[in-house]
Amino acid sequence: MARYRGPVCRLCRREGMKLFLKGERCYKEKCAIERRNAPPGQHGQGRRRKVRAYGLQLREKQKLRRIYGVLENQFRRTFDGANRKRGVTGENLLSFLELRLDNVVYSLGFATSRTQARQLVRHGHIVVDGRRVDIPSFRVKPAMEIAVAEKSRKVPTINDALEFAQGRGIPPWLELDGAAMAGKVLELPSREDIRYPIQEQLIVELYSR
Repeated sequence: MARYRGPVCRLCRREGMKLFLKGERCYKEKCAIERRNAPPGQHGQGRRRKVRAYGLQLREKQKLRRIYGVLENQFRRTFDGANRKRGVTGENLLSFLELRLDNVVYSLGFATSRTQARQLVRHGHIVVDGRRVDIPSFRVKPAMEIAVAEKSRKVPTINDALEFAQGRGIPPWLELDGAAMAGKVLELPSREDIRYPIQEQLIVELYSR
């Protein structure tokens, strides 16, 4: 499966904000944004050109894609689904991305990053309502239970991630039982639950050109 395999700190520097792509490192002084908050490349420190409307829309789309680790074609399909659904397209898009299984695994604290969460799902460490699901883009629904498979509950990576997640916090639309290594989707995430500074309307305008 195609996936970006380059240096992820470069992506954060390109967007000028923390995308939380490297787990615990993003919360420490070693974070690239903390050390060198400038676009990558030899001209990163130079004067920036004036950004036009299309450039702003493109950057917002790239920022959102990179936060959730979604490639272009998959992101476009997600947008098309959000556009067909009743309601505000931009908010639907954010909700669809939040409800991806890999994001829910990350949000519950079973992984320190979405990349790690995607790997856990792919390797069969996660079950949904008692059944193993190995598709990171699987969209969970309210009342579904997401848990670590019984045979995987002693994996050090997962236990370390749960301990680290206690300081990070769990979104209000999710419920976590740390002792049972299981969580439940209480409701659909609202716009207020998504803490990233995303201007989703710019993405809608980009795809409406």
